[in-house]
Amino acid sequence: MPPCGPLGRIIQGPNFIHHLAAWRVKGCSLDVHPTERALVVHYEVEATVVGELGEPMIGERKECQKIIRLKSLNASTDTSSLAKKVVEECRLIHPSKLREVEQLLFYLQNRQQSNDNQEKKHLSPCDFAPYAGVELDEEASINSIDEYVELLYEGIQEKIRGATLILQLAHNPDNLEELIQNEAALGALARVLREDWKQSVDLATTIIYVFFCFSSYTQFHGLVTHFKIGALCMNIIEHELKRFDLWQEELQKKKKSHEEFSDNQNLKKEHEKSFRKYQHLLVKQEQLLRVSLCLLLNLAEDTRTELKMRNKNLVHMLVKIMDREDKELLLVVVSFLKKLSIFLENKNDMAEMCAVEKLARLVPCEDEELLSTTIRLLLNLSFDTSLCSQMVQAGLIGKLSSLLADEAQRQLSMCILYHISMDDRYKSMFVDADCIPQLMKMVYDCVDQMDVELISLCINLAANKSNAQVICEGNGLKMLMKRALNMKDVLVMKMIRNLSQHNGPTKSLFLDHVGDLTAKIREEEAEEFVIECLGTLANLTFPDLDWALILKEFSLVPYLKDKLKPGSAEDDLILEVVVMIGTVSMDDSCAAMLAKAGIIPALIELLNARQQDDEFVCQIVYVFYQMVFHDVTRDVIIKDTQVPVYLIDLMHDSNAEIRKVCDNTLDIIAEYDEEWGKKIQTEKFRWYNSQWLEMVENRQIDEAEDSFMYGEGGDSFISNRDILERLDLFYTADGIISVDGTISPDFYTDFQNGELEQTGYMSSVSDQFVPSAQMPADRPVSAYGSRPDKPYFCSYTTASR
Repeated sequence: MPPCGPLGRIIQGPNFIHHLAAWRVKGCSLDVHPTERALVVHYEVEATVVGELGEPMIGERKECQKIIRLKSLNASTDTSSLAKKVVEECRLIHPSKLREVEQLLFYLQNRQQSNDNQEKKHLSPCDFAPYAGVELDEEASINSIDEYVELLYEGIQEKIRGATLILQLAHNPDNLEELIQNEAALGALARVLREDWKQSVDLATTIIYVFFCFSSYTQFHGLVTHFKIGALCMNIIEHELKRFDLWQEELQKKKKSHEEFSDNQNLKKEHEKSFRKYQHLLVKQEQLLRVSLCLLLNLAEDTRTELKMRNKNLVHMLVKIMDREDKELLLVVVSFLKKLSIFLENKNDMAEMCAVEKLARLVPCEDEELLSTTIRLLLNLSFDTSLCSQMVQAGLIGKLSSLLADEAQRQLSMCILYHISMDDRYKSMFVDADCIPQLMKMVYDCVDQMDVELISLCINLAANKSNAQVICEGNGLKMLMKRALNMKDVLVMKMIRNLSQHNGPTKSLFLDHVGDLTAKIREEEAEEFVIECLGTLANLTFPDLDWALILKEFSLVPYLKDKLKPGSAEDDLILEVVVMIGTVSMDDSCAAMLAKAGIIPALIELLNARQQDDEFVCQIVYVFYQMVFHDVTRDVIIKDTQVPVYLIDLMHDSNAEIRKVCDNTLDIIAEYDEEWGKKIQTEKFRWYNSQWLEMVENRQIDEAEDSFMYGEGGDSFISNRDILERLDLFYTADGIISVDGTISPDFYTDFQNGELEQTGYMSSVSDQFVPSAQMPADRPVSAYGSRPDKPYFCSYTTASR
């Protein structure tokens, strides 16, 4: 036998003549794997068969690649040492490429993997436990693929053996390229699955697993679709779910029979036997369902394919499978539902099938991956308010609150709780769930910037009175105020502002912090922070607070007047200044101080500039309402300004809240000034009658029923004249308006004294347009209404004038 060199091996050719085959590796290049933490080595193998004299006889080239998976690579790995190890162990990489390997490893180390924070885009065979339905002692070889295909034409057991051997090959990603070129093998697998899947669960599971290996890579999806494996999997899942229902029904019948005749041992043994058989079948069925759903989940990357699945009732099937107990199957189901939930139609299907109730039983669970996926699905569904209600009914507030201690699930849990807390109906439930103490501890433990999910949830919860009391317990408010003022934290200040709006013991705690808040207003802080400070101070309406002293000590009056100028600051800041003025105007001395400083003309100027903004108008009118309570400011408003004229004009505004404030303010003015009282009542009377006359004019009157309005020729008595000139329309039997159209001298006197109920016409409508001019029994305590029990902004809507 001739000697063999380092690059050759002995082969036998025809006539047993020994030849030498020389193998050379050329053109080695390196790259990173697109999805995994691995290096890909691309190289070319050149094989040459030489004769006895050394002359080349046959030459062939083949492009190959080798994947070097780096399982130990993580954020703390020394890339230099790892690069040396890779070069030493892989003979395909020349030592001169050490620097290049190190750079590629550094790139892989710093590349953000989607697997770190969320589930993988594709499910691969490595993600799940291997299918254990069939065990074989032999090891598959890619060179024997034709023998395995021949087994697919034999009996069921031979088909299972052949499919299992092919599955062993498909588990290795390096074999997929070669398998895809063997169309006969794939076609035989698809045919056997299509024809025999009902005869053997093991056979169906094994073949689907083979195609699942292909579906793990996007470039092979066309192959799986070509053989219509996805549609076949849908039919298999539907069939298996029906079989499961039949098993359940049969088992229940035998159980019922056993319970009715508990002394019958045969029935007991039969029930036990049926139950063991049911458990065995259930294990195999769940394996089949799991691998089928994994394949469909990979194919659903294409939204068009996903739509086809949905049209075949996929969502209903998935929700139905959620009653199972197998954790791996549940993980696939929940992952699939999470992907589907981003579309409205699928979300509605889940709501119809009560998916939230079934998901709630998985929270919490021991499987971290299943728990995380379930919470992500619940987060997607929580954007729907009706599904949020279902979550509350399923007790998820308490369950999610218990997960706040788990750092891995904390952020997602807070996001869902935030969505629930947006509904005022559920805010009070957080007290019983022991959620607030955990949130406050997290707030205290934050050294730097606070997570936006945490503070947003706290802001919502602070809007509830019961929650506010728990938050402020002990040194709660003091700690929040310290953090907000020291760090100029706008979001924490928003939370404090919500806490300040509740009456009771909570509001009195703010008395110690008024000076600090006022000082921040005078400092040149960011506008967003000043807005929250102003809003907090504007909520402090308790009588123990000496606003006059605060205005003088911090020189607030010039600041407030300066900010009232249109364009001097952002509209939000100007609006908060107006609200603040309304609050301090409740005090007599403060109202006088503001009037003396010229605040009222500044407000009128602002009213003219912002007359299209209902919120500005309502708050400015409320300031006038507060000021007419005091003698000094009332005289200034009535005699020295045009405020009553503006109020009369706004009395008929399209916004109901503005009309309420105007009516209440005008009532007070009418009581203290007789001249303005007559003008106001006349305007109200004219407005009411003009509305009534307009209704009469525009109403379509039937000629037969209302013939008195027309002459013999059908001409209207009104003709083309102004309807207000028709004095006869004002005639009544009571003589309020005389025949010549003049008003009775006693009209205004009776109108003011409320004695018009003695007359026929006016008594029927007087209650509708004659306002009460009595002073309210209690002063308003909020800038949001003229009565403590009727806040103006409880149902505020914007309307154009």
